[in-house]
Amino acid sequence: MSYVTEQILESLREARVRKGFSQRELSARSGVPQSHISKIESGSVDLRMSSLIALARVLDLELLVAPKKSVPAIKSIIRSSQGALNSPSNNGINDEAEQMSPAYQLEEDDDD
Repeated sequence: MSYVTEQILESLREARVRKGFSQRELSARSGVPQSHISKIESGSVDLRMSSLIALARVLDLELLVAPKKSVPAIKSIIRSSQGALNSPSNNGINDEAEQMSPAYQLEEDDDD
């Protein structure tokens, strides 16, 4: 299993736990069978795009496909928006945003 796949699976599991959902509850909300969710989280089955989208929606995660050259700008925007949400003037209202990370991240190649 690739590192990127492991990151995705871990992000899904962490989001499920953070929401307080059991696999059974996530299954009921997403329409993905609980046994498949278990296999996805353990990495014993390939994650289909349709399952990823269904799970992400229920877990309030956003999937984004972006050109590689745009990734640094996107990361910068995410960091600055999280910084603004967690500033002292916000009294730490959105501490959850600081703990959240993208469900996946593609590394930028130096090849152009």
